[in-house]
Amino acid sequence: MEPITNWLRQNLKGDPILWGIVLLFSFISIAVVYSATGTLAYKKMGGNTEYFLFKHTSLIFVGLFFMWLAHRIDYRYYSRLSLYALLISVPLLIFTYIMGGDINGASRWLTIPVINQTVQPSDLAKLALISHLASMLSRRQQHVEDFKTTLLPVMLWVGVICGLIILSNASTALLLFATCLLLMFIGRVPFKQMAVMVAIGIVVGGVGLTSGQRYKTVLSRIESFTDKSKPVPFQLEHAYIAEATGGIFGKGPGRSTERNIMPHPYSDFIYAIIIEEYGLVGGVVVVFLYLAFLYRGLKTVMNSYGAFGGLLSAGLSFSLVLQAMVNMGVAVGLGPITGLPLPLLSMGGTSLIFTGISIGIILAVSRGEREIRPMVGEPADTARIPRVSQYA
Repeated sequence: MEPITNWLRQNLKGDPILWGIVLLFSFISIAVVYSATGTLAYKKMGGNTEYFLFKHTSLIFVGLFFMWLAHRIDYRYYSRLSLYALLISVPLLIFTYIMGGDINGASRWLTIPVINQTVQPSDLAKLALISHLASMLSRRQQHVEDFKTTLLPVMLWVGVICGLIILSNASTALLLFATCLLLMFIGRVPFKQMAVMVAIGIVVGGVGLTSGQRYKTVLSRIESFTDKSKPVPFQLEHAYIAEATGGIFGKGPGRSTERNIMPHPYSDFIYAIIIEEYGLVGGVVVVFLYLAFLYRGLKTVMNSYGAFGGLLSAGLSFSLVLQAMVNMGVAVGLGPITGLPLPLLSMGGTSLIFTGISIGIILAVSRGEREIRPMVGEPADTARIPRVSQYA
């Protein structure tokens, strides 16, 4: 046991509780996705119900590998890499909107040749924008109230990325914009400037939404949610049935019946399947795990000795947990249908890899490395920054 313990200490650094939460999510995801994809596998794979199990499990391991890889890198390098990632994201988002695969009326996916795996450039754009925003705010802590040096570059990048994403994915763009506002609040940006940011966001978002692919779909989903005289959408109706029949302790693993009827039970509405099979207890446990994940991420913020590390951890933690809360809220009828997957649990492709990278960066910050000396090419005034907790 001692060699194993020594290996774990040397190779799995950072917050050990956060590691445990992520691994627990992985086990739950494998079990629930295996159950939820039974009907899909039977229809598409000729009865080979293990196909999606092996595919999803392999992607989880790939995501965990990228998480491990990301947590081994000094997180200060992400300050520089984020700008390059943004510069790549912009043409990718434009190309995807024009030439990407059209699924359910939205061009969000590109197919990687040879391996035939789809990828959403918005996943890269989200990670890049949050990282670069954390970098910009940390570098401008002494001039955070200056419009030209702080708000203008922030406004440009947030407007461009969110504006391009909203053309085909309104819910992702809105969540990313909300995350950026939270990051600006933590980074001590004055409320007046944040109000300007919100006003610009409303204008840019409105133009992007009305000229994009999802305007009619967004209106329809909002009307279905607000107008109680209209029938409940088909997928939401069966989500309610799954949750109502799950009871306190659920029907048991693999015994869901609504997975055979509900569209996308392995993705958008996987939380309903969790409640059906594991009951209210299982649903509460999942919520608790996300809250524990957020707590550990914010604890990393409080323990960070540099503004960049703290802002980076906060932004990525809020991004993942906000998406999870929206997905679970939709599944129980607290909001209009969005189509967002449940992070760490839903079946996905390359989104699992980007989620793993995000968590790996949080773990890299949690290693507690102090920004004692500037990196090569980094301005000297960013080497010593008071703890971000002093700004929150």
